[in-house]
Amino acid sequence: MTTAITPPIVCNHPDDVAEVVALDSFRLQVRFCDGVEGQVDMSALVHSSHAGVFAQLADPIRFSEAYVEYGAVIWPGEIDLAPDAMYVEIKQNGKWKLE
Repeated sequence: MTTAITPPIVCNHPDDVAEVVALDSFRLQVRFCDGVEGQVDMSALVHSSHAGVFAQLADPIRFSEAYVEYGAVIWPGEIDLAPDAMYVEIKQNGKWKLE
């Protein structure tokens, strides 16, 4: 399911996330406001003993609830990913693997 920015905002920063799609195997497809696109692989992180709040996302249904708010990827329960770090990795490598 494609989820647009909620609420709609004007992208002022290249690292604002414009769109996120939850994929299988705990991956996300993201597109930034400047058109950069790539994947975030969270499979190792959500199953890690150091997952912290991200351990809640080990449930595939919960993981699929990702959406964009104010230019960041968010899940219910105030779990979010830093768009700036995600942007740098994806722009350089096309992907970001979190462990």
